[in-house]
Amino acid sequence: MKKSIRNLAVVAGGASAAFALAVSPASAVPSTVWTVTPAGSITAVNSGNVVLSVNGIAMTCTKSNGAGTGANATGNPAQVGTITSMAFGATGAPCTSVLGPVNASPVTPWKIMAQDYTAATGVTKGYIDNVDANVSVGACNFRVTGKASGTYTNSTGALAVNSLAGELTVVSSSGCGTAVPAGAKPLFKGTYLFKAGTAIPTIVGSNP
Repeated sequence: MKKSIRNLAVVAGGASAAFALAVSPASAVPSTVWTVTPAGSITAVNSGNVVLSVNGIAMTCTKSNGAGTGANATGNPAQVGTITSMAFGATGAPCTSVLGPVNASPVTPWKIMAQDYTAATGVTKGYIDNVDANVSVGACNFRVTGKASGTYTNSTGALAVNSLAGELTVVSSSGCGTAVPAGAKPLFKGTYLFKAGTAIPTIVGSNP
């Protein structure tokens, strides 16, 4: 009987140790707490040109703006903002390309996702998720979806978007021939300056 009890204790101890090993790595790294100040309504205006490139064809907008909200969040990645409206081009300043004038109709909301924060520089690395836009250039019509990597700098309120290869995809295309085929991988680049009223919003990530 004593031997059976000892064996049971050994088995139970081994099971407890295995459970501890399985749980400890996940619980040892707390989720990042993201604080957006001030939270609430935000606006964004481009600084410099905004460019969507497909197969070497650059579609350039000199004017672009957006609006949405910023919010506190927990996680990694975590959604710290929502872009509820987005516009490319403006009256008298349409987006252009070698194929002709460009019309882009974003399908929102887009999500502002935070992944990594560097306190020394006040820079948050992340990406814009749920990107979705219908684009037309003459008789060419195509739809782009995916995400776009970027960084946000607290001191300037600048969101610098610079998508990586493969993050965005042309999911449908008509009348574009080989210029913009379905399956193409566009690149998106542009910098937007954010404001919350008259203040520059800040994003800070911390691990409790």
